[in-house]
Amino acid sequence: MTIEVNNESAMEVDEAALQRLAVYALDAMHVSPEAELAILLVDEAAMEQLHVQWMDEPGPTDVLSFPMDELRPGTEDQPSPAGLLGDVVLCPQVAQLQAEKAGHGTQEELQLLTAHGILHLLGFDHAEPAEEREMFSIQRDILVGFALQERRR
Repeated sequence: MTIEVNNESAMEVDEAALQRLAVYALDAMHVSPEAELAILLVDEAAMEQLHVQWMDEPGPTDVLSFPMDELRPGTEDQPSPAGLLGDVVLCPQVAQLQAEKAGHGTQEELQLLTAHGILHLLGFDHAEPAEEREMFSIQRDILVGFALQERRR
């Protein structure tokens, strides 16, 4: 699996942990080991520009996902085909503010946003209540499983 993490923000981030989380999430969703994913961390100005350009909404946001080959989750017996999953763009500055409000660390918030962004790349959404329940349940399972794996490291 090829996962590139590029930090163009001014904040220090545990990029290796984000990469490990992405591997864990893609494995959990039975995505082909040949899939490719990019995670980009940008500052507020760059995120605001993307947010306006792609979502027509003002101000920076926490995470944006840009799917490429429209890969979907596979199964244990039939992983998804190989391909370019897409890009997850994170804004650590926005994540830091959200983390403070939520009462946890910025790295935890970035991990949550990474899992969230990957699920969007795999076709999950949260526009409807049933979709939200499904997506957030999978997101929680990924984060809990990853935290357990990290403790064993």
